[in-house]
Amino acid sequence: MKTQHFFTLLFVALALKVHVAVAQPGNRPSPETRAPGQEQQIADLLQRMTLEDKVGEMTQLTLDMLCYGDPYKLDEPVRLDPDKMHDALVELRVGSILNAPNHTLPRERWVEIIQAIQAVATEEKLSGIPVLYGIDAIHGANYVAGATLFPQQIALAATWDTSLARRMGQIVAYETRAAGIPWNFSPVLDIGRDPQWPRFWETFGEDVLLASHMGQAMIRGYQGKDLSSGEAVAACMKHFLGYSVTLSGRDRTQAWIPDRELRQYFLPTFQAAIDAGARTIMINSGEINGVPVHVNRDILQTLLREELGFTGVAVSDWEDIKYLYTRHRVARDYKDAIAMAINAGIDMSMVPTDLDFPVLLAELVREGKVPMARIDESVGRILRLKQELGLFEQPRGPAQAYPLFGSPAHAQVSYQAAVEAMTLLRNRNSVLPLSDQSRILVTGPTANSLNALNGGWTHTWQGVDTTYNTPGKRSMLQALRDALPGKVSYTPGSGIDQPGDLNEVARLARDADVIVVCLGEMPYTEVVGNLNDLDLPLAQRDLLRAAKATGKPVVLVLVEGRPRTFNDVADLPDAVLMAYLPGDEGGRAITDVLLGRRSPGGHLPFTYPRYSNALMTYDHKKTDGLDVQFGWTAFDPLFQFGEGMSYTTFAFSNAALSPAAWDGKSPLELQIDVRNTGRRDGSELVAVYLDDEVASITPPVKRLVDYRKVSLAPGQSSTVSFALDLQDLAFIGADGLPRSEAGTFRVLIGDQELRFELLESAKP
Repeated sequence: MKTQHFFTLLFVALALKVHVAVAQPGNRPSPETRAPGQEQQIADLLQRMTLEDKVGEMTQLTLDMLCYGDPYKLDEPVRLDPDKMHDALVELRVGSILNAPNHTLPRERWVEIIQAIQAVATEEKLSGIPVLYGIDAIHGANYVAGATLFPQQIALAATWDTSLARRMGQIVAYETRAAGIPWNFSPVLDIGRDPQWPRFWETFGEDVLLASHMGQAMIRGYQGKDLSSGEAVAACMKHFLGYSVTLSGRDRTQAWIPDRELRQYFLPTFQAAIDAGARTIMINSGEINGVPVHVNRDILQTLLREELGFTGVAVSDWEDIKYLYTRHRVARDYKDAIAMAINAGIDMSMVPTDLDFPVLLAELVREGKVPMARIDESVGRILRLKQELGLFEQPRGPAQAYPLFGSPAHAQVSYQAAVEAMTLLRNRNSVLPLSDQSRILVTGPTANSLNALNGGWTHTWQGVDTTYNTPGKRSMLQALRDALPGKVSYTPGSGIDQPGDLNEVARLARDADVIVVCLGEMPYTEVVGNLNDLDLPLAQRDLLRAAKATGKPVVLVLVEGRPRTFNDVADLPDAVLMAYLPGDEGGRAITDVLLGRRSPGGHLPFTYPRYSNALMTYDHKKTDGLDVQFGWTAFDPLFQFGEGMSYTTFAFSNAALSPAAWDGKSPLELQIDVRNTGRRDGSELVAVYLDDEVASITPPVKRLVDYRKVSLAPGQSSTVSFALDLQDLAFIGADGLPRSEAGTFRVLIGDQELRFELLESAKP
């Protein structure tokens, strides 16, 4: 029923202006940087809202709750249910909707759904406030049919190219907004330091610096210069904090993290993202040191708000507030859990199928157990984000055509990222690249699967349903056959964990010049990806043995989201190409690299372990290398962090730094010459590592402090320069504060080694 009260509030809502002072790199948008009138408009709207309006704004439901059918079992075709929409959006004033209805939908259908939701929200709710829609568009608009699907984050990290990360972010934002969706639950800024963890592939790898740079670049791509432009989305950095380093390696389980380690390894990526202007943050589902993060005020308020300066919206993860009493058992009941989480600092609850949350939260406010000031604080943040996104002016989506959606130009960027991610880890006797005249036997469970190339969060949550695959995109086998008609034979050889017909492998190998064995994983994410054994399944290792037994050269292509160990057969392949999860263009990229049409450009963003119980990162401590003979050989990975070969060769020379005795006041200048000594174009990673020889906290054996990628033609040279400052030397001391200490440092760059002396200790 429409009243004069409704029209007054709707006028106020639609009058809100959206031209905001979006953060430039290094700045954070905050109330202080916005026009006073904009903040006054938020204050006026807050004053007019009822308690029910406010708690509704803090509620986020999954789209399933607005559709015909039961949650997770919707009627097909997916249709909105007017009665459910009225109950959720009008009666409960729900302020945010998320997720996809079981699977990918056409862009036109998404636009219809968003427009219908916003029509109810803005025309029937007393407040007239539009809905904020969010989705996991983590490697493209992966729930929109025909969208450009990029390599997953771990593959993107292997490019070591922040310009690609930023361009990917721009395209993902454009194509997500083309579906009418303004909020993206990406990027993952958890550090991938344990390959057992099933979301390892969603990270930017194990190094803090690389992950910070890639995360910043992606966020700047997502958010652009103006969130209301219709081609930008609000980024959501996740999962704050310490989500990826569980004791068991399993998803959503407990972590033990001392404060110093928390600040050294897990905080910097989020600090960098906040500095880049990320507008929202998703909270870790797990617990740290026995306290669930969703109720940890020290993390959510003192650390996140006061220390890091975050001013945006903090959203829970899936059903995590309810889990406070059903899983963590720190709350007596659901109502108690809500009070604990909201008082700790949660702004929006991803309910997502429960309609009791806003009712119980309103009761808590009336009972004085949650202060109205705490409610107003959260609702103000949510309204501010909606204002920045232009939702009050254009609630149903911007009126533009998005002609580049799913375009060949966007696909070419995805292809380039996939090529630059391809990491050549071995190439005995230059077996790669393959000749166009080669007769090739392809085998292995990931060879003919587009789903394997994409991984989870692809068209469906787990990414395993082939029904919704992008038409026209090719598996590795299909792409190779297109490239070499009549020269490629195929047999599966094995399943992911089931034996196959190895006799058929031997038979077909007789007519082949080379065997390409494609091993790895099929898609998974979250709890579904938990495993008991990091080893590559025996069936796949037996297939590799069978291929080698034919006497033909063997090329191993690994399509996997985390390093699966295979030490018992690791020496068998003549060449090893790490393809990660390269996306829809991955088949074409792998093919072009195998055939030498493109040179591999990737370098490992993690340490590839030799054994499933030897999970050490490159920046381990010296004592981690102590072996059973009291030598220093225990750190013996199969492949090193940063490793990656090309089809050409490079030489490093003339490394120099100045001054050798450094006071820390002016930059430490470092340079080195890099020359392409081979016969092909190629790119090389120039990475700078520091080894602090003596420190008050045991130092890592080395730590990445800067890097560049250089592309050189045959015979071409380049002088690569770096400028280091005290922050590059700093570590977190026993007092929890960053510090650099006087002493001797080794600089490791390429095959060169230099030393300098820091003359004075300092706190940068």
